[in-house]
Amino acid sequence: MNISVKQAPFSDDPEALNLGPYMCVADAKIRVISIFDDLRYDRADLDMMSPAMRLHAIGRLGSLGFKQVSGTVLKHHASGVCCFIPKFHALGASPFDITRYTPRGEHDFYILTPTQTACQYVDFYSHAEAVERVKALIIRQPINLYKLLDYLEPKTAHQAFANAIGHLRFVQREAITSEPLMRRRALGSLV
Repeated sequence: MNISVKQAPFSDDPEALNLGPYMCVADAKIRVISIFDDLRYDRADLDMMSPAMRLHAIGRLGSLGFKQVSGTVLKHHASGVCCFIPKFHALGASPFDITRYTPRGEHDFYILTPTQTACQYVDFYSHAEAVERVKALIIRQPINLYKLLDYLEPKTAHQAFANAIGHLRFVQREAITSEPLMRRRALGSLV
């Protein structure tokens, strides 16, 4: 289905998909919505969409007219825009690969965890811009920096990003001990 930009209001105004403190348009250019569940992570945590995160996304997008058409797809029928929650394919799968098996249309969005979103930045943007975008995301939604570090590949861009992890850990530590993040509770505790 070919959709003009005029028919896809979320392409004109992706900020309309900023739906509260737990869910934001992390990047309009690469069409990524990030949703987070908790403030602290363990290196061994699985990086996948929790049931609470899925329910939150379905509820919030439902208020804008999106309907769940499958377990992983929400569609806005008036515009044809879809939001995809990519499937977690295997235990130990890299967060860098989360969108690999989920094609999307020109005006569609991915709904990802903050860590998966950060991985998209590392792969899409220059090193300096990726670091700045991750910093901006961390202030809104903490990420599992150690999980990201564990899955960096021996590519030039990935190795350069590894050098920024120490600084990003400091930024995140400051963010989660300050307003507004310090008062946020896990989404699972809100449902």
